[in-house]
Amino acid sequence: MTTNRTQQHTEPPAPTAHQAEAIAREEAHTAHNYHPLPVVIASGEGAWVTDLDGRRYLDCLAAYSAVNFGHSNPELLAAAHAQLDRLTLTSRAFHNDQLGPFVEELAALAGKDMVLPMNTGAEAVESGIKVARAWGYRVKGVSGGRANIIVASGNFHGRTTTIVSFSDDPDARNDFGPFTPGFRTVPYGDAEALAAAIDDDTVAVLIEPIQGEAGILVPPADYLPAVRAICTEHNVLFIADEIQSGLGRTGATFACDLVGVVPDLYLLGKALGGGIVPVSAVVGDADILGVLRPGEHGSTFGGNPLAAAIGRTVVGMLATGEPQERARLLGMRLHNGLERLVGRGVIAVRGAGLWAGIDIDPALGTGRDVCELLMERGLLAKDTHGSTIRLAPPIVVDPADLDWAVDQLEAVLLELSAR
Repeated sequence: MTTNRTQQHTEPPAPTAHQAEAIAREEAHTAHNYHPLPVVIASGEGAWVTDLDGRRYLDCLAAYSAVNFGHSNPELLAAAHAQLDRLTLTSRAFHNDQLGPFVEELAALAGKDMVLPMNTGAEAVESGIKVARAWGYRVKGVSGGRANIIVASGNFHGRTTTIVSFSDDPDARNDFGPFTPGFRTVPYGDAEALAAAIDDDTVAVLIEPIQGEAGILVPPADYLPAVRAICTEHNVLFIADEIQSGLGRTGATFACDLVGVVPDLYLLGKALGGGIVPVSAVVGDADILGVLRPGEHGSTFGGNPLAAAIGRTVVGMLATGEPQERARLLGMRLHNGLERLVGRGVIAVRGAGLWAGIDIDPALGTGRDVCELLMERGLLAKDTHGSTIRLAPPIVVDPADLDWAVDQLEAVLLELSAR
């Protein structure tokens, strides 16, 4: 895997009228469902992006892990260009020559039999819910309309109406009811509470192996193995939402691999499309995914040949093990650097591989405050709840650039402490 050369780091000048105009045009005509940092990105390569005025920034978000393999990755671009010249869409009314190899190779990577291809991460979650319910009625024997699914507090699985029905984030829920029934929430990381919530109508447990939006929360090491054992004991499906945590981000193919756990269904997305097109999937064995019948579920763009060609390339890169090992080694370097900031403006650091949640001392400012100051120094990161920020640079990031990123965070904390 190629990486960027060490960059010359200079503090960007103040935002220009050029970018302000571009932001104003966007704000005037898009729904205000996001509050982005005031930077207009025009191009990217590797772990670096460039704004409209030619200023360069180290991307430490990687589009929430969708750009795990870097911006303008040459291998992925070559696959996309080649397929663009041949065929982009047929719908699933017909077969295409890329879908079969894609699902075969993805199933092999995950050690499963079958793949249900979709587009966005939320679609994968919704699809997983439908599969679990159908399995519950057709295989487990749950009475019609009675299936329930156990979820965890602090979860983030998307923002569709069914998914926000079991979110406890008021920003995701307020004014979007009535909510879909059939879900029970238990504390994240508490296996005993999960076991107690299961009854004869429970068909699945849906959890993130590491909670991303909640602040990169890593559960106790015995939690996922306990969930696996509980699900097996009670004949309940274990569904792992690996949309952010999977495909190399944590230093393994899946975050579940870190503790030797295999779920019944993987929910994948983001990095599966190489940062080029949206690609998602539910991956499982035939005795589960095989419950679906023609006409019961579908997507015009799901499994399209362009997406499949790019997805095949992503799977091929991961099959070498190189991205996972790189994320593991660089993750150790990143976390070692961040740990030295604990007690110096940082309260705690969590994460795995190239994924870190950093709790900033709230006396210094909010996570948004910190991210705005980092942006001024040429580093793009994203806050989450309160004073927590997260770092998730592309796996191709240069080691020296990681060190520089930690230095910039340290400088921002010193600046805030001096105010």
